Amino acid sequence: MALDLSKFYQVYNPSKTLNVGNAQDRKYYIDFSAVRGGKIIEELGRTIARLSPDEPTCQLFTGHIGCGKSTELLRLKNELEQQKFHVVYFESSQDLVMADLDVTDILLAIARQVSESLEQAKIVLQPRGFKALLQGAAKVLQTEIELSGKASVPGVGNLKASTSGEFSVGFGIGEITAKTKNSPDLRSQLRQYLEPRTDTLLEVINKELLEPAIKELKLQNKQGLVVIIDNLDRMSISAKPSGRSQPEYLFVDRGEQLKQLKCHLVYTIPLVLTFSNDQGMLNNRFGVEPKLLPMVRVRSRSGSVYDEGMELMRQMVLARAFPDVEPQQRLTLISEVFDSLETLDRLCLVSGGHVRNLLVLLHSCLQKEDPPLSRKCLEDVIRRQRDALIRAVSDREWELLFQVAKQQIVKGEDEYQTLLRSMFVFEYQDEEGGWFSINPILAEAKQLQS
Repeated sequence: MALDLSKFYQVYNPSKTLNVGNAQDRKYYIDFSAVRGGKIIEELGRTIARLSPDEPTCQLFTGHIGCGKSTELLRLKNELEQQKFHVVYFESSQDLVMADLDVTDILLAIARQVSESLEQAKIVLQPRGFKALLQGAAKVLQTEIELSGKASVPGVGNLKASTSGEFSVGFGIGEITAKTKNSPDLRSQLRQYLEPRTDTLLEVINKELLEPAIKELKLQNKQGLVVIIDNLDRMSISAKPSGRSQPEYLFVDRGEQLKQLKCHLVYTIPLVLTFSNDQGMLNNRFGVEPKLLPMVRVRSRSGSVYDEGMELMRQMVLARAFPDVEPQQRLTLISEVFDSLETLDRLCLVSGGHVRNLLVLLHSCLQKEDPPLSRKCLEDVIRRQRDALIRAVSDREWELLFQVAKQQIVKGEDEYQTLLRSMFVFEYQDEEGGWFSINPILAEAKQLQS
């Protein structure tokens, strides 16, 4: 079977997230749960659909950036929809300023996304209290704009417009947040208005939006409402005025408010919280431990090649080249993509089981030559990435890397910031628990060979 080069280049875009709800994307999807240390998405889904279908739940999900969290959350969305739940999935980074977040920002983003999704489902609500709250916010912003000498903003003072002619929560929030997203001063003004009214905001979201929506959804033979808030793990970890980091402030200090929404919630959270001294308090706030999505095991703890993980990584690469071919038959087509099986295996091993890392390496190879990709081309790409990583490592960080190589442990927030955020070290899980290993590209640096 000949390789379709035009499609081949498209599906190896490292920034593309697979959506298994899409029939074509589903052909590319590989289930790595057996080699990640557990069926994390199944556990999230069971908690919602089996353990507590009629009571609100709030769960936390985390992992390294690029390890496949969004793909897995979209799989969760698809599976819950098949079980007759109405699922609202959204990328918070599209609505929010990730360097400057507060609880009311997140609550408004959820309310907006839920409202717009309900309108698409032909569910019309009459949120009078919400309307009054937003009109108050609009007046505050209008005053601020006038005082700054700028022209008034069309639509801010009038929250009645929508496609149906009725008041729309989603439209109203969108009008307000569009004016504040690029203005720290206006965001501050909005927060000063909403912060003392947080309990009111929670009440109107629950009483006028979520609870009546769930009643209407059940009349449509739905099981309930699930909201999945993706990309909150990308928030800045900078300090708030109180001295607390933004993740600690939002999920530890204010976590009780984030979990008060009366529907099923799944929040992505920054991985640093699992290294924080406040992790115990985080677990107590939410009543659950965060679910961690680790890397795919391509090597075992001892460093030996892990055959099951390697087999699935090979399939991830080949499925995108030959999505309509059976898995075993794909192995006979390796020569269409690589000059040898050894080159494919080298790619899988040096990726460290980091899905996006593998795609970045492969994409870089495709920028240099057409398939079948040569071992020399791959080694050139690996060397360039290694050189880039080495330039970023300080003497102190080399010492920490030596410790990880010996002990397979990362401890505390400082080591997380130094080693994991910089992608110097990856995390893995097996039946015995978790361990850490140096990014294989960096592990080949001569500084570590001794």
